[in-house]
Amino acid sequence: MKHLPRKRFGQHFLSDSAIIDAIVQAIAPQPGEPMVEIGPGLAALTQPLVERLGRLTVVELDRDLAVRLRTHPQLEVVESDVLKVDFTALAERLCAGVQVRDIAAGPSQGDVSPLGGQRPAQRRSVGARIRVVGNLPYNISSPILFHLLDHVDVVQDQHFMLQKEVIDRMVAQPATADYGRLSVMLQWRYAMENVLFVPPECFDPPPRVDSAVVRMVPLAQPPAIDFRTYSDLVQTSFSQRRKILRNTLGKWLEARGFSGEFDLQRRAEEVPVAEYVSLAQAVQP
Repeated sequence: MKHLPRKRFGQHFLSDSAIIDAIVQAIAPQPGEPMVEIGPGLAALTQPLVERLGRLTVVELDRDLAVRLRTHPQLEVVESDVLKVDFTALAERLCAGVQVRDIAAGPSQGDVSPLGGQRPAQRRSVGARIRVVGNLPYNISSPILFHLLDHVDVVQDQHFMLQKEVIDRMVAQPATADYGRLSVMLQWRYAMENVLFVPPECFDPPPRVDSAVVRMVPLAQPPAIDFRTYSDLVQTSFSQRRKILRNTLGKWLEARGFSGEFDLQRRAEEVPVAEYVSLAQAVQP
């Protein structure tokens, strides 16, 4: 029975075999690697991945698709909203060789995560790491990226299909139109590159936008920062990006008693990531 794409899940199924091959080559899966695919859909990318890996864990919200996926003997299914999945707990189980098949990650209660254990900030990270891939729903792509940022310590790398304009913002350099909050929030922690352009006709149904594939590799030695301070600083800076920072960030720094040197006669888009990081380190508690 044919599965009808559901708009509420932002479903656009990859159907171009040449593009699928190119994505798999970019990911370069190796036998036995612990890998998690987000939103496998009709398994267009899933099948060539699992053929190379031997086993694959998938996260799927659509109940009908999850039922289909469970019939595949080499797949382990986490039926859940990806934003409720504790990837740190999942990585711990996968790297320990523990079965996670058919785990349904329900709403969190207190500090207990959908897959068991405490939340990432309160729990040690595991030694081994997982690889994460997926054709992300475009309507919630940014929330997914920030959710995974909470679990970056257990991630080896990430390859995602996203709306091209989102990837353009992710990898943008200072003093360009695409450089913004998303660029600064992700570049402090990842090395990123746009590895493949994907036109709308490669999907069924075709989206109304161009797509691309991004590679995200966590930095081996990221700068130590208080993330809440950094996030607040960046959000304040880009809250009125057309104004010079003296009118926005200046007041924020004054409230924190900052007396160091920082050029506030610039717009937020002119400041490199390294300077935002250094400023956050200077004012963090």
